Amino acid sequence: MSDPVQEKIDELVKQHRVLLFMKGDRRMPQCGFSATAVQILDSLLSDYTTVNVLADEGIRQGIKQYSSWPTIPQLYLNGEFQGGCDILIEMYESGELQQKLGALAGAESAS
Repeated sequence: MSDPVQEKIDELVKQHRVLLFMKGDRRMPQCGFSATAVQILDSLLSDYTTVNVLADEGIRQGIKQYSSWPTIPQLYLNGEFQGGCDILIEMYESGELQQKLGALAGAESAS
């Protein structure tokens, strides 16, 4: 991965509290896994950012190296990689995702 791609990904991850790298965008996911991730996030919050990896091949390949995770979508919360679709489903079903998002919202309102 080139340094500019690494820097761009790093900047995006640090800039957004809830960030989903996905195929397509929030209104029109381009794969079932990305659609599932969007459905889960939409059910829990209205304000989050998505990055369409299909629009930039460098980001599409670079995000896999950045996270050491081979698949997309990828969720980041407060700069920390959480996982892909399967992990997101597990976190949602266990209530862990709701707790993490609640903690982020609490931290945001306290600042």
